[in-house]
Amino acid sequence: MSEDLTGRRLGQYKIDEALGKGGMSVLYRATDVRLGRKVALKVMGEHITGDTEFRERFVDEARNTAAIDHANVVPLYDFGEIDGMLYIAMRLVEGSDLAHRISDGAIAPQRALELLDQIAGALDTLHEQGLVHLDLKPANVLVTDREAAAEHVYLADFGLTRRGATGHRTSSGDFLGSPTYAAPEHLRGEPVDGRTDLYALACMLFACLTGRPPFQGDVQQVIQGHLNTEPPAVTSQVVLPSSIDDVLRRGMAKQADRRYGTCKELLAAARTALSAVARPEVPPPARPTGPSAPQHRTPPQYVPQPQAPPPQAAGYRPPGPQPGPPQGYAPAYRQSRPLPPPGQDPVRLRPPMPAQSAAPLARRSSGNARWVVPLMVVGAVLVLVVIFIVMATSGGSGSSSPEPSSSYETSEFGQVPTVVPTVGGG
Repeated sequence: MSEDLTGRRLGQYKIDEALGKGGMSVLYRATDVRLGRKVALKVMGEHITGDTEFRERFVDEARNTAAIDHANVVPLYDFGEIDGMLYIAMRLVEGSDLAHRISDGAIAPQRALELLDQIAGALDTLHEQGLVHLDLKPANVLVTDREAAAEHVYLADFGLTRRGATGHRTSSGDFLGSPTYAAPEHLRGEPVDGRTDLYALACMLFACLTGRPPFQGDVQQVIQGHLNTEPPAVTSQVVLPSSIDDVLRRGMAKQADRRYGTCKELLAAARTALSAVARPEVPPPARPTGPSAPQHRTPPQYVPQPQAPPPQAAGYRPPGPQPGPPQGYAPAYRQSRPLPPPGQDPVRLRPPMPAQSAAPLARRSSGNARWVVPLMVVGAVLVLVVIFIVMATSGGSGSSSPEPSSSYETSEFGQVPTVVPTVGGG
């Protein structure tokens, strides 16, 4: 780990504070005591000072930065070595990088085009000189609003910049750079040119319009996305004209010869595609998606019922196995009752039995119904017997006779005679 040099002097530079640390260097805010100006001082880390390969890369960065004279490239003031430490002194840009500006989400299309158009001009200048940046990403785009009325952009970090040939790799063949914005040919170690940077610029435009890079995940997932997967549509995430999808699809084509010829051409096509945006000065709204299952799961498709089932009592669950979504699927809404999965007959739901169930009453009603017919028969027989007795009595001689003796059995239906009285003297 490199020692913090804050408060120390490195030649003519008084180091004020550390601004950030990278893999092979530390960036400080410093004061050039000879000229009395603030600078950004990049010092090579002590832990790799003796590594020949990294020393060469650091020197290449200084030479490549000094070779580019463009308003949107960070100017280089000085380069050297003091006490065994290599350093680069550059303009101190007061502001933040583009990565910070899009960390909270998408930015307005008009602003994205204005910022990236400046970068496109700087990149085309590099390419005209046979240089390829090869580390284009939002963190290497510095944005300040203190130098002009509008935001001014600087392209920084030329540590991987090459003059044609193939991208930088370590002596062991490891890829150097950020795979998040790397073109397929760069990842494969094939020859690179300006269209390699153009691919990265298209990825950055995607990130500005959506708030995220086109491919996400771990390193291998990101690399496989750049190598084998078509970029997702911007319009699937934010509300923008569909023509911007065609622009980015061409800018991120897997084959370099299918991309635009220059970075400025890419930005011009994007500007035309976004000209129909109603309010280009505000960030695009997110595309509404509504409740849905995660993309890596397939939500079940339920068969609709032909008619609504009877009202269900609270807490009712039909007996037997409960149909429902497949294991591992978390529905985005709470179902009021289970529905049958596709390909099966509809489940017949039994009506609920509320509290104080009416089932016993139904059984008593059914039992009473079974007694109606016998009662009617018995009643008819009794009527006939009474009529017979009356007729027999009225038809006698009229002489007095003892009262007929009779006996009765008491039943549920009243008193029913069990012995029929006789008429006459017997």
